[in-house]
Amino acid sequence: MKMRDLDPASLEPADVYALLVGCVVPRPIAFVSSLSRDGIPNLAPFSFFNAGGANPPSLVFSPVTSGAGRDKDTLHNVRATGEYVVHISPWPLRERMNQASADYPPEVDEFVDAGFTKAPSVKVKPWRAAECPIAMECRLFQIVQHGDGPLRANYVIGEVVYFHIAEGLLNGLRVDSTAIDAIGRLGGPMYTRVTKESVFQLPRPTTG
Repeated sequence: MKMRDLDPASLEPADVYALLVGCVVPRPIAFVSSLSRDGIPNLAPFSFFNAGGANPPSLVFSPVTSGAGRDKDTLHNVRATGEYVVHISPWPLRERMNQASADYPPEVDEFVDAGFTKAPSVKVKPWRAAECPIAMECRLFQIVQHGDGPLRANYVIGEVVYFHIAEGLLNGLRVDSTAIDAIGRLGGPMYTRVTKESVFQLPRPTTG
């Protein structure tokens, strides 16, 4: 195949961002709730997200600084309080989840504007969204900033201190990932959907 070579050092950050989100697909979505220092709820999705380990249970997401150099309200809140909840949002909630991504001012409660019901958490103060079938209460371990200025990464590394998982997704202590009906992010406004038909098995090979 014919390849095109691109040096990110010679490109504008916005173009590099577009390349990254087009190449790294599909990306799971962390639907994160947090509280400001003054107790104002916030709810927002982030597609730079993944698990990092299990001992302790570790998650990482990155609320990228905007092109205008403004940090996300979620990042401010986590820095201030050290607590948040990561939800997995399924297909039926896609429109409401997307609504929560609007550029609201800090004083707006996205639970209200996006139509989610507040449910109490057990070990952290931020509310969880009752409609989401998976919610993971987290405490901050570390924030790692990579870069400076607009579109820089802010890796929020946290420890899961409590799980809320819908009974219908569980078989003992195993989650049926195909039953979540999860959505993932592609480039730009494009998303994908994990359906039973789209899933295949590929057992880990053995050696020798």
